[in-house]
Amino acid sequence: MLVVISPAKRLDLTPAPGITPTAPDFQQDAVHLAQVAQGLSPDDLSKLMGISDKLARLNADRFKSFAADPAPEDVKPAALAFDGDTYAGLEAATLDEDALRYAQDHLRILSGLYGVLRPLDAIQPYRLEMGSKLATEKGKSLYEYWGDRLAKALNGTAAVAGTDVLVNCASQEYFGAVKPEALTLRVITPVFFEERPSGPKIVSFYAKKVRGAMARFIVERRVTDPAALAEFDTGGYRYMPEHSEPDRPVFLRGEAA
Repeated sequence: MLVVISPAKRLDLTPAPGITPTAPDFQQDAVHLAQVAQGLSPDDLSKLMGISDKLARLNADRFKSFAADPAPEDVKPAALAFDGDTYAGLEAATLDEDALRYAQDHLRILSGLYGVLRPLDAIQPYRLEMGSKLATEKGKSLYEYWGDRLAKALNGTAAVAGTDVLVNCASQEYFGAVKPEALTLRVITPVFFEERPSGPKIVSFYAKKVRGAMARFIVERRVTDPAALAEFDTGGYRYMPEHSEPDRPVFLRGEAA
């Protein structure tokens, strides 16, 4: 099966020796979008992404230095560069060589700038959320810019991998860029709850991390049968069949966890 996750705002830019990055499929689109963003001032970027003046200046500088053909020292594999909660659950740096090779064919990262990334695709430092209303020649948002191309890319990846199942471990913001009318795959979206005195609740911080852990589970176990997702128990989560649907498996973690 194929699994998709979101990128992260925070980056770890320390070198990753011993790993040869691959070229993103939508590299030219990333260059184009970076050029569009170059036309925005730090104040514009601050308003576009709702970030501080300091972060806006940092990202304005990043867009200005964004290269069409970057030097090896200026890039890092995506799954190792992103450093948010999802990636704390994925722990890509601790995957063995075989698992990384499998992930390269079965794990995809959705990106506002790069569209769709493989784990080892080389990325330059950036920040551009999928929900950003960055105006381009294709419309007023990145959703309009990418259109149905992300869905078609995932269809193609799944065909090569020999699967018709996609496990959605991405956020609504990012998976919303995958046009359902263009996607030919069965989509399974796991949901993760925390037990609370008032009842089960989705907690964003934990949900992001466990979605990364689910992606790792799929990669490490080479999961092909959707029914096997019920075996996921990382971090104390347990499958709740009575609350689940075929394409919406529900997992719950006790309050003590």
